[in-house]
Amino acid sequence: MKFMKSLPLAAAAIALPSMGFAQDAAPGFDEIGPYIMTTLLFLVGGFLVFWMAAGFAMLEAGLVRSKNVTTQLTKNIALFSLAGIMYWAVGFNLMYPGEWIIEGWLGGFSPTSLEPVGLGAADASLDYASVASDFFFQLMFCATTASIVSGTLAERVKLWPFLIFVVVLTGFIYPIEASWQWGGGWLSEMGFSDFAGSTLVHAAGGFAALAGALVLGARIGKYKDGRVVPMPGSNLALATLGTFILWLGWFGFNGGSQLAAGTVGDITDVGRIFANTNMAASAGAVAALLLTQALYKKPDLTMVLNGALAGLVSITAGPLDPTLFGALWIGAVGGVIVVVAVPMLDKLKIDDVVGAIPVHLIAGFWGTMVVPAYTADTSFVTQFIGFAAIGIFVFVVSLIAFTLMKGVIGIRVSEEAEINGLDVTELGMEAYPEFSKG
Repeated sequence: MKFMKSLPLAAAAIALPSMGFAQDAAPGFDEIGPYIMTTLLFLVGGFLVFWMAAGFAMLEAGLVRSKNVTTQLTKNIALFSLAGIMYWAVGFNLMYPGEWIIEGWLGGFSPTSLEPVGLGAADASLDYASVASDFFFQLMFCATTASIVSGTLAERVKLWPFLIFVVVLTGFIYPIEASWQWGGGWLSEMGFSDFAGSTLVHAAGGFAALAGALVLGARIGKYKDGRVVPMPGSNLALATLGTFILWLGWFGFNGGSQLAAGTVGDITDVGRIFANTNMAASAGAVAALLLTQALYKKPDLTMVLNGALAGLVSITAGPLDPTLFGALWIGAVGGVIVVVAVPMLDKLKIDDVVGAIPVHLIAGFWGTMVVPAYTADTSFVTQFIGFAAIGIFVFVVSLIAFTLMKGVIGIRVSEEAEINGLDVTELGMEAYPEFSKG
């Protein structure tokens, strides 16, 4: 009996050294903490940026006429869903290549693979974050680029040709140009700086939108007898809601782009980015408010909304380094850009339904070029080269894609369909059916 009682004690004595070794071998929080916190940053930042998809949908639904609202909403949910599939199929690994097909210019073509279920600390790459969280976060940026195009081409583009372009944009155009900077490509080696995507996301979307607008042409009746005919949106309440949702999502957009949250310095920097992002948006809105009052004797809500968005785009290339005052004047210039650029586009007869080209392309240029004012080891020349390279690539490829589709399948609805509204002609359903009955 004594012998039997002594067996557990002996087993414990034998096990104690091995348990100690196991404990010694297991990574402590100092080692796994940065991995966990950065992964969490990507997940939280990712679902905030996901919410921007709702912001774009509401903004566009509010700024198009009621006869086109359902089509616009359909485009927004479809483009986000297509982006999710294309970024998995080819985009992520094309943007972050393990190996280059053409060094610094073109990555490989392969689908994304995630970590195995129940990954142990010993098998994880603890120097960064989980692949799944990184993929999820970066996907949101890809989808945002497509959302920008949607608003510009509203009210006259066919649904399916637009979605074909989304496949090309999210699967190939965006990942290739983004790889030049964020994937360690030639722009990164040159010293180009774009913290969260004033050029890579916003200006790229703006260039694609510009190409589409030029090929597509203006809406019927928009420019008549040398004057611009106003075509007010259906619901400014929705447009305002959309702007606030985008504003909220932008904290994830810029804050998550810190790409690290495992140290006191990293998380403090995330807070600084949040504060600067908010200041730039506020200044952009106020600048547009004051300027429209001065120019037109009345504030223009749509300009104020786009002023806030332009402020956000302006700070996105460098949200960390400026002071709060720096973020204020950078964002304010963005708001001024919108008020000046919207009528300029109308003079050129470029029909941009929601003002995406001034907000994302022109304010994106401003945000990219002002980076050297606060960020060390950057130059105005390098910033211009980076912007021009991405702009030319995206614009030319998009122009080719839209031109080919125009010649082969057509990209614009018929005159009758445009007059009656795309909701009825393209989808056979209306967002506000009770009002159409009279």
